[in-house]
Amino acid sequence: MNISGWVVYNGTLESDVFLDFANMIEEAGEKQSISIKKFKNNELIPLLTEDYLLFTEQKGLSLPDFVVFTDKDIYLAKHLELLGIRLFNTSYAIETSDDKIKAYQLLAKGNLPIPKTIISPKIYVKHPNIDYTFLQHVANELAFPLIMKEAFGSFGEQVYLINNKEELFDKVRQLADRPLIFQEFIESSFGKDVRMQVVGNEVVTAMLRKSKDDFRANITAGGTMEPYEPSEKEKQLAIKAAKTMKADYAGVDLLFGPNGEPIICEINANSHIRNLYNCTGVNAADFIITHIKNTMK
Repeated sequence: MNISGWVVYNGTLESDVFLDFANMIEEAGEKQSISIKKFKNNELIPLLTEDYLLFTEQKGLSLPDFVVFTDKDIYLAKHLELLGIRLFNTSYAIETSDDKIKAYQLLAKGNLPIPKTIISPKIYVKHPNIDYTFLQHVANELAFPLIMKEAFGSFGEQVYLINNKEELFDKVRQLADRPLIFQEFIESSFGKDVRMQVVGNEVVTAMLRKSKDDFRANITAGGTMEPYEPSEKEKQLAIKAAKTMKADYAGVDLLFGPNGEPIICEINANSHIRNLYNCTGVNAADFIITHIKNTMK
């Protein structure tokens, strides 16, 4: 199949994990005879005029058949789509899964199991009389401890375990200018969750993540990992969750409910796949490239 692609990653973040993901996609393309060129997002600066949509320094650049978009630069992603290029994932999938509020709203609308969730009202922090009485409703509905999350965040950061009313008020005052959600704490899943990698209509690999000291199980927060064989119910739930975001591929995190039932924690349309490969030996990049080939037929 004679197609070519790009993989776009963030050019300003210092961590090597972003380039590593791009390299894995490039290498997977080579194995399947698909040429893929890497670009940093800051090498593709959109140019808008009344006559065309292009890039400032590459007006003669030959556009690809597809782009594996591993960044969260939504405006660049939409620019590429306006040029008629198929993105994996699409700007919609990336934007929707990146915003936890949008994601939980769609999951709830789809009747998928999630922790009980409350959305904070928008607060203008420079207003002299901020009304925090809504937090009493949060405390009454969810009880303590509860989870508070910023709508945007990665690697388990911007997620807080709140133990009492004082902590709740203090943390909200500290972060009131940001979109926030509050969730019931799934105590049965303290320090453990399952990361499942969905590609197309398949769960291609999964791992169990554990932490002895942290309510979060993220590897970047000190957690450990081991291969995990998900049940058919867990697989179908992860696939439905990814489809709800309209994602071609996604990392879906599941919690363990009180009776062992799976509960969706989060969905990441740009989840990195190196840890999964190191843990399970399964390279999700190979499945992503195969999915792209099948989609582009």
